[in-house]
Amino acid sequence: MNLAPRSLYGILDLSLISAADAPCILEQMLAGGVDLVQLRAKSHPLAEIAALAQPLQRFCTAAGVPFILNDHPQLAAELGLDGVHVGQDDLSVAETRRLLGPGRLVGKSTASFAEAVAAAAEAPDYLGFGPLFATPTKSEAAPIGLAEIRRVQEAVSLPVYCIGGIKRENLALVLAAGARHIVIISGILKAPDITAYCREVKALLQAAE
Repeated sequence: MNLAPRSLYGILDLSLISAADAPCILEQMLAGGVDLVQLRAKSHPLAEIAALAQPLQRFCTAAGVPFILNDHPQLAAELGLDGVHVGQDDLSVAETRRLLGPGRLVGKSTASFAEAVAAAAEAPDYLGFGPLFATPTKSEAAPIGLAEIRRVQEAVSLPVYCIGGIKRENLALVLAAGARHIVIISGILKAPDITAYCREVKALLQAAE
């Protein structure tokens, strides 16, 4: 699977929305043009994640958008999902790929230049880089700011997805710092019109130099 040169990554975070609302929210995100979708369900049992992931995968497949599960590569393989995202304390990229099987996407979170370079050596398909700003989804993590975005992108030959506290209101700053790939979580999930919000973000992203 090839990732677009500039793209918007949306995350269905079940700490911010209910599982019952996830399908409707996903439909709006897809209508708005998100390029990649992740289900993040940190505190949910595997059976509940599986029951939710299957219909979400079908929506994404119909839209031609990869559907990624946060962690749980074996479950993702069993369900035929498009990929898995792992953190610094999760399985290695190699072990994740072994469990996931061929032809799937693997992303890895990083929170510094050094972590990004080390993670790139594991050969994931993309990196997450952040949190750039303070964010309720990772309240324990100190914001890393915008200064290292260009440096990381020059050092690695992978898509670098900037994440953490990014919203429509500060997107111009992130794009001016060199970001090409954006993850927005609460900004999308709490938008009064999710489809319109995603379309506006996509337009700004595509227009950036």
